[in-house]
Amino acid sequence: MESCLERLKQYLSDYGVQYEARHHREVYTIQEVAAEIGEKGRYVAKVFIAHADGKPIMLVLAAPDHVDYRRVKEYLGAEHVERTHEDQFKQMFPDCDTGAMPPFGGLYKIPVYIDRALADMPYIVFQAGSHRDTIRIAMSDYLRLVQPKITRFAIAAEPQASPV
Repeated sequence: MESCLERLKQYLSDYGVQYEARHHREVYTIQEVAAEIGEKGRYVAKVFIAHADGKPIMLVLAAPDHVDYRRVKEYLGAEHVERTHEDQFKQMFPDCDTGAMPPFGGLYKIPVYIDRALADMPYIVFQAGSHRDTIRIAMSDYLRLVQPKITRFAIAAEPQASPV
């Protein structure tokens, strides 16, 4: 089976998208990814899989932010929305390390919703199927290829207090 990284590189090349692929030491949280590659968290995509009335959806937001499931539920007009645990969705992404799926739900037949704050950034950095690889592309290319629904569903992270 082709790796997620290889699949993404081919997909981006097929659509004429310039990208920067980076390999780094293995890290597991999206905040660690941002630190490892020297990117501000507001440019790094965090991917959550949720179920809305029993159907999977992909929620894409900036690394430091949090999902407001009430907002997602209201936007979708759903009765029930909840985060899906990794052991429940890992089979949906057979070419990815668990929890390192890229924000390209269409490649896995899952609708994608991106938070407005991230969608307004000039570029996006995301995990490319492993805990060691990322890809950076222009946000305009991401929006053109993925055609996610853009809405506000994230709660901005509290700013860190500076030591006195």
